[in-house]
Amino acid sequence: MIETPGFLLTILAFMLVIGPLVFVHEMGHYLAGRIFGVKSDAFSIGFGREIAGWTDTRGTRWKIGWLPLGGYVKFAGDMSAVSQPTADWLALPPEERARTFQAKPVWQRAIIVAAGPVVNFALAILILAGFAMAYGDSRTPPVVGEVVAGSAAAGAGLRPGDTITRLGDKDIAVFEDMLSFTRIHPAERVAIAFTRDGQPQTATATIGTQVQRDRFGNEYRIGLLGIGGTKPVATPVSLIEAPGVAIRRTGEIVSMMVETIGQIITGRRSVKELGGPLSIAKVSGEQMTLGVEAFVFLIALVSINLGFINLLPVPMLDGGHLMFYGIEAVRRRPVGPEVQEWAYRGGLAAILALMVLVTFNDLGNFGLWRSLAGLIG
Repeated sequence: MIETPGFLLTILAFMLVIGPLVFVHEMGHYLAGRIFGVKSDAFSIGFGREIAGWTDTRGTRWKIGWLPLGGYVKFAGDMSAVSQPTADWLALPPEERARTFQAKPVWQRAIIVAAGPVVNFALAILILAGFAMAYGDSRTPPVVGEVVAGSAAAGAGLRPGDTITRLGDKDIAVFEDMLSFTRIHPAERVAIAFTRDGQPQTATATIGTQVQRDRFGNEYRIGLLGIGGTKPVATPVSLIEAPGVAIRRTGEIVSMMVETIGQIITGRRSVKELGGPLSIAKVSGEQMTLGVEAFVFLIALVSINLGFINLLPVPMLDGGHLMFYGIEAVRRRPVGPEVQEWAYRGGLAAILALMVLVTFNDLGNFGLWRSLAGLIG
């Protein structure tokens, strides 16, 4: 039986995921700006018309927009789309101009821009550190406990007791490394390095493919090698060790994201697997029904995604600004405004095209296109 969390719960869960994450992201920019003495004109959660807000004693307008799909901090002096000084900026009194974004050296501007994604990663690391302390660090050895008959592992000649040391280009330290690799490489032929009775051996196998369906009706295409592990091992994690474990797990998640994006670019994975805000809303509602732990873990994953995506070197994103600041630091002068203008137009077009694509995919996942096809048919 397919379970659905309901529309209102889905909206609530989506707001509880996106709202705080956008807030901490923009707060990273804001606090970094304050450290360097930059005045903030506005701090907005959401876009579009203001539905609520107030102005603090520093002159910053704190507001909530009606479209809760992002947010922004508008620094004094950051007056154009390409962050170039304008005539209005040049006309400011010197003491007021000194408090603007454009008056700061490039390294300070870079830190202010990078602070948003960094805070997203820091929040995820904090959450994952908590999970590590609560449940320990999984250190199950990559030893074959059983081999499923007819599986890829059986075809490769693996036996119980073999220790997997490498799959493709990934070194295997624990059993979970093997699971994470096979899940995102369905139907791919890979080299397997393993030891048997202390002797190194190699084999090749085509990872099997399985379509799984969860309680909400979502289908997932994952890879399976057909190996069962030995008894799970979880090592207790202390408060001092937890940040290191969390940073390692964050790095593993980012590595998987990079690899899956590469698979989409090279055609090994369908672009239909890309999701957008509607998918996040759907998953948020589903994870909330599974309990607090599942929901909090989703917040960590989405926070990592926000941090990673914003660091991509695409104009309009934080990474695009950082790219231009890097060029400015090397050239000792900013990139020309015309070049930046065209770059940001291209970046905006790319982002809009991506939003159309993921929204199309999201609507397809909700069954809209099948329903329309049925009506037409």
